[in-house]
Amino acid sequence: MSRPTIAEIDLSALRFNLNQLRELTQGTAEILAVVKANAYGHGALQIARELESAGARIFGVATTEEGIELRENGIAAPVLVFGGTYPDEVGKILANRLTPVIYDLAIAQEFQARAEKEKKRLSVHLKIDTGMNRLGIPWRQWTSALKVLAGLKSLKVEGIMSHFSVAEGEAPDDRAFTEAQLARFAKCVDLARKRGIEGRFVHLANSAATTLWGQARFNLVRPGLMLYGYHPSPALRRLISLKPVLRWKTAVLSLKEVPAGDTISYGRCYRCGEEKRIAVLPVGYADGYSRRLSNRGEVIIRGKRAKVVGIVCMDLTMVDVTEIPGVQAGDEVVLLGRQGSEEITAAEMAGWMESIPYEVLCGIGRRVPRVYRKNQSLG
Repeated sequence: MSRPTIAEIDLSALRFNLNQLRELTQGTAEILAVVKANAYGHGALQIARELESAGARIFGVATTEEGIELRENGIAAPVLVFGGTYPDEVGKILANRLTPVIYDLAIAQEFQARAEKEKKRLSVHLKIDTGMNRLGIPWRQWTSALKVLAGLKSLKVEGIMSHFSVAEGEAPDDRAFTEAQLARFAKCVDLARKRGIEGRFVHLANSAATTLWGQARFNLVRPGLMLYGYHPSPALRRLISLKPVLRWKTAVLSLKEVPAGDTISYGRCYRCGEEKRIAVLPVGYADGYSRRLSNRGEVIIRGKRAKVVGIVCMDLTMVDVTEIPGVQAGDEVVLLGRQGSEEITAAEMAGWMESIPYEVLCGIGRRVPRVYRKNQSLG
């Protein structure tokens, strides 16, 4: 028997979420499917193949290496590299038909020089920093930057973009800041057009903005988390229905009776106040089951919740099954997802970890096999 710790991926749910986003945007904007970070832990190659077969026509990744992986495995659609590229990667970018994001003038000029040397035009998207203060040409410097960008003839501008910092926020200050970012971006796009720089795509909306800010959709939106079945904010649930795509499960490896007064796992931070029946699970932080779940997390066994007790180890985790009758070695254990009427979501797990669903999903390790299914209920 193989190690039972696996992540089941429901490709039918993935298609459902894509179609929900299409209905939401009503065909007014193209959908760029974000598959960076191994498709948020779901497996970039299989997810991109499924989305491409479902009609997705452009993908987003974080690194050149992620883009090359897609190309080497047959993904033909345009691939936009969000997370920063370097001048010595220009050859690879051109050879693999990747589209880098230009986020400052220095990198723009270096890319111009490399592309000119290769005697080729390099397709790019220009990124404006409208308030995130991460990557992007600052909006206050955009007018002067355009004078430089207009002269870089080896760069073919295919898109202009920015990124919201708090699009999901509903507090007045958050909404005011989002409105300010939107206004800054629209003005910068207008200035670029007046300079003759007009890309095919204009895009600003992440998952939250795609849902909440119709005026931010322009002609391309960039859903990430929502493709995989989760809302960036609980408030968005009323606006669009989604299905979680991933179910993470394992099976009971061993059971033991632990006397009252004994401690469990490293550091002896959990002491049994009474005799406990403890199940040992073959999953740990090397698989992405975070150490922050120690004495906090829960799993589902036989349709009931069992608490994590003691420190989560590299390869093993202990849970208390004292109140769950009949547990045996080999019983299915759901770490994330549904079993019967019980469900643990990435949002709930993130709460135990004092984190966000993105980290939960992206953190599932590569040593956890992904098993892909269609038209089957997971749990």
